[in-house]
Formats: sequence, C-alpha cells, structure tokens
Amino acid sequence: MVNGRGRPRGGADRLARWLDRGATTREIVAQWLDEAIPTADATCLDAACGGRSMLATFRPRIGRLTGVDLHEPNEPLEWLDEFRVADLCREPDAFPPRSFDVIHCAFALEHLDDPRQAIRTMHGWLRPGGWLVLTTVNRRHPLVAAYCGLPPVVARPLQRLLKASADDAHPLIARCNTPMAVRAAMVDAGLETIEMRTTGHLSRAWRRRLPAQVLGIAGDLTTRDRPARRSTIVARGRRPRSG
Repeated sequence: MVNGRGRPRGGADRLARWLDRGATTREIVAQWLDEAIPTADATCLDAACGGRSMLATFRPRIGRLTGVDLHEPNEPLEWLDEFRVADLCREPDAFPPRSFDVIHCAFALEHLDDPRQAIRTMHGWLRPGGWLVLTTVNRRHPLVAAYCGLPPVVARPLQRLLKASADDAHPLIARCNTPMAVRAAMVDAGLETIEMRTTGHLSRAWRRRLPAQVLGIAGDLTTRDRPARRSTIVARGRRPRSG
C-alpha cells in the first residue's frame, strides 16, 4: 500500500530491500537526485511524467519544475510549474538546448519506439554538468523476457492485470532494455560519469493486486542472487561541463 505521495509503506519497503540485498529502486533514485539537485533554484524536468514524481520530494530546492509527456495528464499535476505535450523521440526542439540542471525519466524508455533518440534528446536539454537519472525495466529478467515474447493479443490483457489501471498499461517495446544497451545509449548521447545499478522492483511495481504481487515476488526471488538479471535498471549520467 502507498500513501498519498506514492511512497511505499514499511512492509513493502522492507520486502523490497531484502529482495534487493540492499538499497531499493526508490532509495537509489532519491540519493542520486539529492546529489544532483543544487541546494536552491534548480531547474528540473520530469520526462514522461506520470501521476507521481520523485522530483516533487525536492520541491523546496527546485526553482522551476517542468513535466513533459506524450499526452495530457488526466488530472492536474500540482507539483509542476509547467507541463508540455511532446514526443521525446521526435521533438528535440520541445525545449531550448541546455534548459535543465536535472532530468528524471522513470519507467518510460521501455515504452518508446526510439529510446536511444530519447536519451540524446534529454542530453541536449541538460545544461553542462547537469544530470540525467533514469529507471527502466531489464529485458534480461526472465519475466520481462517472457512478456516481450508474447503476442499482443495475450500481452495487452496481461499488462492490464499487472498495472494499477488501464491508463498505466502502455505497450512494452523494450528496444534498449539491458544494462549494456542503456549504458551504450548514454555513452552515444554524450553523457559521462555513468553509473548503473539493478534492483528487484516487481514485488513493489505489481503490489496493487494480490495475484500480480505474488508473481512479482516470485520474479524478484529468482534473480535475487543474479544482479545482471534483476528486473529494474537504475542509471545516471552527466553532461560534460564543457559540453
């Protein structure tokens, strides 16, 4: 269960930490954002933003928080100062170059038809020295790999079962979804100081329905001792200060 800001309660957090053998996805992202966001007046972008944002936690240090997504949100996102509709894969001019100190992109790359271009686009929007922090699914996880092999007539109903709502059930394309592929795309975009972690996130991502949560726990257990195959990739990279 979660509270109003989407933060997991203690039981789910403890389970995820045990399955991860350490820090959870949320804890890693929170630490990296804390390190990336300046002490005051940062300009930040939530790329492919949804109903919740970890950047909202840092609002006291953010001077302007912008969101961008392919579609208008169903409800106003009160923590944003501005929202724009744009395609990360096709609209690199949606924002001027060097607009943001920090960009956070959470669980979006797997749904994009050209994730490498999306990473190049976000690199272009970063100011020199700015950070991109992203999370995405790992295609090397056995359940993710199995799902990607399903025909759409089976995959779409299954995804609606696993997700909290039909609005969250976007097609899973996963064209750049292994640790090696994500790192290569970040290097190709021009990012440096790249750091990557993997976590077992399914037990939390699928916890809203009991059958899905049981499947998620089983999936995380199978990869608990195999970091390269854990379900979630957490990565960060920096635009060169001279770039």
